[in-house]
Amino acid sequence: MSPALVAACLWVLAAAVAGMIPSRDNHWTRAYALMAVFVPLLLWVLLRDGWVWGLVLLVCGLSVFRWPVIHLFRWLTAR
Repeated sequence: MSPALVAACLWVLAAAVAGMIPSRDNHWTRAYALMAVFVPLLLWVLLRDGWVWGLVLLVCGLSVFRWPVIHLFRWLTAR
């Protein structure tokens, strides 16, 4: 397994642990940190392992960030 895919698996585990820890701000600060790491990680996986694994990581990321994606979709449709 490539280092990019190992880092992606560690990112998914970190996101799961971050979601289990109680938070007063509904996990938004942790979500911002995970988003900041996700974008370069996605690009790394795309360049290293191809578009198929990049698409798999994108789907995993969208499942982790489902509420920001839902809020973005609602905001875009309300305009």
